[in-house]
Amino acid sequence: MGMSTGSDPGGMMSEINVTPFVDVMLVLLIIFMVTAPMMTTGMQVELPRADAPALPTDPDDQMILSVTADGRYFIGEHEFTFEELGPKLEAIARNNPDQDVFLKADGQVPYETVARLLALCTNAGIARMGMVTQPGVGDD
Repeated sequence: MGMSTGSDPGGMMSEINVTPFVDVMLVLLIIFMVTAPMMTTGMQVELPRADAPALPTDPDDQMILSVTADGRYFIGEHEFTFEELGPKLEAIARNNPDQDVFLKADGQVPYETVARLLALCTNAGIARMGMVTQPGVGDD
C-alpha cells in the first residue's frame, strides 16, 4: 500500500504537488520579462489640443519657466543655461516653498526636454507645477 497521511484509511495522498504550478509560473515570469520592454515603446502621434478654463491665479505669484524652440531657457524674462537652472530653482524653492511654477515650452521642443525640466523642478523642491498650453480644440 502507499504512504498514508492523515486519517484517510484508503491510503490516498491528500497533498497537492505544486511543482507543475511553480514551473508554469516561472515560464510566465520569463515571458513577461521578455515582452514587458517591448510594450513600453509607442508610436508618434499628434496630441490633441484641449479647451480648458484658465485656473484662477494671482499674476504676481506666478513664475514662468520657459524653453524656446532653439533650446534657450528663461525664468521670467531672464535667460539661464540648463546647468544654472538647478541652483536657481533650489534657491527659489528655499525662499518660497509655496511658489507656483508654470512651464511654458514651445511646441517644437522635444518631450525629453520638457520631462527633464519637470524633473529638475521636482528635484529642486518645487512642489506646485503647471504647464501652459495653447487653448483650442484641434483647430490648427
